[in-house]
Amino acid sequence: MTNIHDIARLAGVSVSTVSRVLNNYKYVARDKRESVLKVIEEMKYTPNKNAIDLIRGETRTIGVILPYNNNPAFDQILNGILNKAIENDFSITVLPSNYSKEKEVEYLQKLKSKLYDGIIITSRANDWETIISYSDYGSIVSCEYTQHKEIGCSYMDRYSSYLDAFQLFKNKGHYTVAFTTARLESNSTRQMIDAYNEIFGELQPEYHISGCHCLEDGYEAAGQFLHLLERPTAIYANGDEVAGGMYLYAKSQQLKIPTDLAIIGQENQPIGIGMGISTVDHQLTKIGEQACSLVIKKSREKVKIPYRIVERDSV
Repeated sequence: MTNIHDIARLAGVSVSTVSRVLNNYKYVARDKRESVLKVIEEMKYTPNKNAIDLIRGETRTIGVILPYNNNPAFDQILNGILNKAIENDFSITVLPSNYSKEKEVEYLQKLKSKLYDGIIITSRANDWETIISYSDYGSIVSCEYTQHKEIGCSYMDRYSSYLDAFQLFKNKGHYTVAFTTARLESNSTRQMIDAYNEIFGELQPEYHISGCHCLEDGYEAAGQFLHLLERPTAIYANGDEVAGGMYLYAKSQQLKIPTDLAIIGQENQPIGIGMGISTVDHQLTKIGEQACSLVIKKSREKVKIPYRIVERDSV
């Protein structure tokens, strides 16, 4: 089997020159480059990627820990990561975790083994102390804020966005307000509950439903909320697909939007645009782009992405 030493001998150059050609370094004499490329073509030589990675000290591959796919919010973050990776000639490996602590550690071990130049954590199950212990082996960037100096982050101020959404409802005259979340035990859920309590007072348990991810979940949640003795006049959904389900249920009950029920969704997704649902846009694509840039630059910066509230016909 042909190897790099054979290429060097047949081309009449040094092994280091062959290495520079394989790694596409600019500063190689034209005649030497042409000689090496000619031998490579004649010998039908395919370079060993792992060997090249070892030579240049990087894989140009980034791992992305993603709790699950087929989720519009995570799809937006991943889209941003892919945009920036393609722009900079990096490869992306998606690492599905399903919020398993063991899976996350398994992926971080691969960073330690130099399979990736860095890892982006879109959402996590492990505590920061566990994650930080791997930061010496490559760049780790989070898509949520962390004060730990070892971890870079691209994030938005979720708490302030929740305050603004609930305040918008209150300004429109709504005081009986419900909301949905994806996971009961998560930082974003805790922030939403705290924001609710600040605007409306102590949350009554019946006005919060967790485990909502899709249109069907929103439809079911609306059914539960709207059959309460004191039904909410407004609902904040943790995603525009969830909000779309609520919108469809309300319509099925001949309720008028927003007169009988006001709805705010999240992440400015196509279904919300099509239905005219107001939304809190956390600009997740930009968060993904910035997270990828931080890994490429090996930066531990804290980059805040602004959110915006888009008012449409549902409030």
